[in-house]
Amino acid sequence: MQIMQALLLTLGAMTMMSLTARADEAGDFDYYVLALSWSPSWCAREGDDREADQCEAHHDYGWVLHGLWPQYEYGWPENCPTTKAAPTRRQNDAMVDIQGSGGLAAYQWRKHGRCTGLSGRDYHALARVAYESVNRPDVLRRLTDPVRLPASVIEDAFLEVNPDWTADMLTITCRDGAIAEARLCLTRDLDPRVCAADTVRDCTLDRAMFPPIR
Repeated sequence: MQIMQALLLTLGAMTMMSLTARADEAGDFDYYVLALSWSPSWCAREGDDREADQCEAHHDYGWVLHGLWPQYEYGWPENCPTTKAAPTRRQNDAMVDIQGSGGLAAYQWRKHGRCTGLSGRDYHALARVAYESVNRPDVLRRLTDPVRLPASVIEDAFLEVNPDWTADMLTITCRDGAIAEARLCLTRDLDPRVCAADTVRDCTLDRAMFPPIR
């Protein structure tokens, strides 16, 4: 019994140490993940049911900014306390052209942006710079019908138009059988870098659905 109690106390102490070893603090992170969402897939999966304005055909959205996420080499911070000013509603709405929704911009600030140590305005500005630094494959915009293809084709398309990247800097994700996101790993200076192991979520589907731009 004494041995068991000692073991439980040791395990409890180790758990507390792991929980407090690295608290989520604004500005304390190692690199970024830039997540780009294929808007037609999101609309088919949930946006249409929400009657989201993003899914209206006149917007012509393809790869939209999901978020710029601070990462640790293992894991990630979120919902960090900060004294920096949050973005105003106008600043959130100004992200609609690349993010599809001011509401999404506000949410991304609350969950991820506060952990950068930046103000809301500066976080949105940095996310825009990161987004605009990526060449998005034009060939994917020219599709007129839904296609099924290996997810690796999407990765190859990004690598072709971004020759400074390597395959281990990028991961393509799927959801509900369809291409969902392209995620690029970036240094804190927004230079492409190799993704940490826990960031890699490569979709292995050979027949992933890829809907065209509306």
